[in-house]
Amino acid sequence: MRAIDLFSGCGGLSLGFLQNGYEIEKAVEAVPSIARTYQMNFPDTQVIVQDITQIDQSGMFQEGDADVIIGGPPCQGFSMAGARIREGFLGDPRNYLFKHYFNVVKTVKPRVFVMENVRGIMTMQKGEIFEEIKRIFSDPILLDGRGYRLYYRVVNAADFGVPQKRERVILIGTFNERADFDRLWNETKEEIRRECPGFFDPVTVRDAIGNMTSPTQDGDVRGLEPASPYQRYLSSPDGTTKNHVMTRHSGVAVGRMSRVREGENFTALKERIHSVHSGSYGRLCWDEPAATITTRFDTPSGGRFTHPSQDRTLTPREAARLQSFPDSFFFSGNKTSVCKQIGNAVPPKVAFFLARFAGHLLEEL
Repeated sequence: MRAIDLFSGCGGLSLGFLQNGYEIEKAVEAVPSIARTYQMNFPDTQVIVQDITQIDQSGMFQEGDADVIIGGPPCQGFSMAGARIREGFLGDPRNYLFKHYFNVVKTVKPRVFVMENVRGIMTMQKGEIFEEIKRIFSDPILLDGRGYRLYYRVVNAADFGVPQKRERVILIGTFNERADFDRLWNETKEEIRRECPGFFDPVTVRDAIGNMTSPTQDGDVRGLEPASPYQRYLSSPDGTTKNHVMTRHSGVAVGRMSRVREGENFTALKERIHSVHSGSYGRLCWDEPAATITTRFDTPSGGRFTHPSQDRTLTPREAARLQSFPDSFFFSGNKTSVCKQIGNAVPPKVAFFLARFAGHLLEEL
């Protein structure tokens, strides 16, 4: 089974598909530092380091190039409203990222596509945006005579054995007109559960990062011994990992973190904190899943990212564990880039399930 990953980022979606036996033929990532991380972890994939707007109709993609297209086009441009939406959704330049994802699907004509996006896309402009997306992908006129049958579902990463409350909407299209999506979804869960009985079990922050040593200067860690099934699932054969570097916080920030206990946030400080995040200066709880990991997990004012028992924010490796990246997965680039890579990624365990589900859709075609 062959796949193409659009807006690949560091490769969270790709990893889940690779683990299910797919060949990732091509990946598109416009940011060089992020593409470098992808190439290091997926050396057999052709990584196209270009803006998708320049290549979607350049001849780089051909019909039949892949069985599955995966990816999540950023939704910042979905801004049209009212009666104008049907006339101009694909033509409006503000929607260019989505448009070029659509163009690649139209060209390649994969038998299945999997799109991931924020849950809010379903309610943008009173739901009109999401309805238009569904209409476009199911319209045979726009797709050279053959539209997709669509299925969508809101998923929470915590339900897939990921130690994080992270909700996303998954939109899946297939040429299989008779697919029983709910049956296949449940059968896929049961199949994975038979192969790995604890795959979907709830996982806490302690289960994820409880065996991590103190952060190191170079981020390298050796001799890690897994202390939970989840840690064993992610562990590298030799007990090593990288990217375990802590952020250097100001004295003021450290003082604030020291006064916040597990489960508390900035309200415990009794001082004015300038942050738009309700979880600002929030401390994680050892025995609960984490809140959504964002691109600002290195910043105490950015959300609930303070270590459960140390006065610092999460290291990139700890955040990667909470996202379900294996310890052998290495992130390249400066701190800002690495945080972006991890925070924007699809959790690989969720991707693993979606890959298996897509495989069953392919089998029934």
